[in-house]
Amino acid sequence: MVFRVHKRTLMYRNLPLLRSITYSRSHRNTSIVLDATDYIKQKLEELNKLPIPTPLKIVDYDPMPKLKVVAQEEGFVIKVLSERSCQGLLVFILEAFEELGLEVLQARVSCVDNFCLEAVGNRVIANYENNQDTRKLDAQLVEQVVFQAIQNWRKVTQKY
Repeated sequence: MVFRVHKRTLMYRNLPLLRSITYSRSHRNTSIVLDATDYIKQKLEELNKLPIPTPLKIVDYDPMPKLKVVAQEEGFVIKVLSERSCQGLLVFILEAFEELGLEVLQARVSCVDNFCLEAVGNRVIANYENNQDTRKLDAQLVEQVVFQAIQNWRKVTQKY
């Protein structure tokens, strides 16, 4: 019983607000509610007359993922972003990291609706007697190798 009284009190408190929103001139509660339904119908008709934007097709998306590499004192921050899901791209990027000798310290990857990779990598210092890899690792080199990995991924996926 208390619930009904509370609900009715709440309804009566909100009727003036509903009346002001719908610009109703009625004083009876039922007329205010009927004016509100007419107001909602009118707004729905106005919304239905608006043009509907056409959804983008996958072909409209930029097929090339965007790449950004930033050097930090700990290593590199590598960001790869694509507007669509890129099946298998993560494998190619991780192989590029391995080729460079980058150890992934921290990474976040999302492959649901789009592809997003944000990784922090650091050069692994190996104690080789004959150190064959004498390349100095900088952001530009990391970007070139990861970009080449993305290009290789595109070649493989375009075959299918």
